[in-house]
Amino acid sequence: MRRNLFIGFVLIIILTVLSGLIVWPTGPNLKIGRYFKEIKMHEGLDLQGGSHLVYELDLSKIDKNDVDNSVSGVINVIDRRINALGVSEPVIQSAKIGDKSSVIVELPGISSIDEAISLIGKTAQLEFWEQEINISPELNTTNVPLAWKPTQLNGSHLKRADVQFDQQSGEPQVSLEFNNEGKDLFSEITKKNLQKPVAIVLDNEIISAPTVQSVIEDGNAIISGKFTIQEAKKLAIELNAGALPVPVKLVEQRNVGATLGIESVKQSLLAGLIGIILIAIFMILNYKFPGFLAVIALGIYILLVLSLFKLIPVVLTLAGIAGFILSIGMAVDANVLVFERMKEELREGKTIGAAVNEGFKRAWLSIRDSNVSSLITCLILYYTTTGIVRGFAVTLAIGILVSMFTAITITRTLLRLAVTTRLERIREIT
Repeated sequence: MRRNLFIGFVLIIILTVLSGLIVWPTGPNLKIGRYFKEIKMHEGLDLQGGSHLVYELDLSKIDKNDVDNSVSGVINVIDRRINALGVSEPVIQSAKIGDKSSVIVELPGISSIDEAISLIGKTAQLEFWEQEINISPELNTTNVPLAWKPTQLNGSHLKRADVQFDQQSGEPQVSLEFNNEGKDLFSEITKKNLQKPVAIVLDNEIISAPTVQSVIEDGNAIISGKFTIQEAKKLAIELNAGALPVPVKLVEQRNVGATLGIESVKQSLLAGLIGIILIAIFMILNYKFPGFLAVIALGIYILLVLSLFKLIPVVLTLAGIAGFILSIGMAVDANVLVFERMKEELREGKTIGAAVNEGFKRAWLSIRDSNVSSLITCLILYYTTTGIVRGFAVTLAIGILVSMFTAITITRTLLRLAVTTRLERIREIT
């Protein structure tokens, strides 16, 4: 028993030290062989500033009943494209400007705004065209010739696009993999156009028009057009994200400064520190030595959560910080439930060891149910919202999960270790 407790205590110390190293402002980055990951705290638009873009949607050709679906489709495609760029926690929301439907995009800390603008605004309509009449394969691929006609194969049949390199020339290419329906259509097109060119068209511009040498039945195609690596990567992102359901036009672009500012962030951190100190004083005055152990577990909890924020990483916005602080209160609440149960057991005359075991055992159901219900709420918020509300859900969910670990595992290990030593002062909890 003591040996297991000692092993658990050592593991807690190791976990605490590692978390402290990660949380430390100049903590180490993660490097394993060629793999490198910078470990730092990521800040949202309200903490570090960024770019604010407004796109106007052209819904003139959309049926009134499909307007809402089109707007939602634009938001989803933009969200996927921005995430592929590596921009964390963007704010993407619909808005009405006059009688026009618009989408507002806020990008925290983005360095290449021109790349984001170009990527967001692309409609990325992928099509495959075949010749209507016999013409020379040596055509000008910068314009659309009248002799081409679209086939039924398009971007909606695309399963995945990836960047690869030509084995002979080493030039970047974009490989295409079609779904089952696209596979059949592509096989039919190549069979129909043997020894004829088939044009790969993106946004009405012919990217390449290779001559079909044989029937392709595996549902794979290659786009080659003397791309740079960045151009090939960008094209793959556009195709994987899907086509915008309607054309969009950038009508506003401006830089956004940090709304909180350095001084406000310091004040917020000071307020949070004061709150934690007050909680510590309450726990120690009300529960004596067990309360002191709970404060230690709370400190470990804070280190663990902050280290996870840096490792995942989680982008901290004001809403995210609120979720983190709320989870601290829930972590303390779990300890309060356990200690109140322990009081009841001690009043019934049970030994300290039995009171500790029964306290955690009986409080666990209440802790589990309350935290599970909170996690369900977090899941609903995460999957039904975007931007800072989703950030709040993420930080709160991480905090809840870690609080269950620290309140049940770490606090219990410390209490049991205390019971097996000289610390009869635990009875002072009553």
